[in-house]
Amino acid sequence: MSAEKEGASLAKPEAVLFDWDGTLVDSHPVLAAAMNHTLEFYGRAPWTYEEWQAWLGLSARDAFPKEFGDDWEDAQKIYLDAYGKLHLEKIQLLEGATELITMLVNESLPLAVVSNKTGHYLRAEAAHFGWDYTFVTLVGSGDSRADKPAADPIHDAMRSMNLQPGETTWFIGDNEVDVACGRAAGCTTILVGESYLDSYPHHRVSNLIALRNLILKKLN
Repeated sequence: MSAEKEGASLAKPEAVLFDWDGTLVDSHPVLAAAMNHTLEFYGRAPWTYEEWQAWLGLSARDAFPKEFGDDWEDAQKIYLDAYGKLHLEKIQLLEGATELITMLVNESLPLAVVSNKTGHYLRAEAAHFGWDYTFVTLVGSGDSRADKPAADPIHDAMRSMNLQPGETTWFIGDNEVDVACGRAAGCTTILVGESYLDSYPHHRVSNLIALRNLILKKLN
């Protein structure tokens, strides 16, 4: 399979799975603030944006042991507590997200979210935007045997949808972890944005407006 398929060759979607942070919502300022609060607690300098960006996509249970060693459980608690105090106040939908999800609902496509955000925070944020019943399931970090980039969360989401993953399942994300997860599950991977040039999605779109137009074209 080539690194990229042209949009015309993509299979018509019969189910659509989304990453959450950076794909449908802009939570990056909250995530960065929570991490810098944690680093400062341990007497470490705040991360630059470039340092923090390398953290994106990883789940907390995978990333914290690598970064904080034996202190990882305490550090994770500090991080999650800080995030929990900020996220519903500051999180925002990305441009085009509402229109995209509304279109998919109107087209009766089954939808799910597969995220490396801690599960209860993910579901609280979906409810905050009135989307708690829009998705068949919302699978977050800790809900599956392993987090992304393992394929387990996608398989769990698809079981909840009574479907099997395949090329007619589109997995939409914004980083290389999402692409790796989608490919591991056998899905068609769509990357939103211009970063992660070496991640090899099946297709790439610039933003959610372009994604909406692509899906409408495939459906019609």
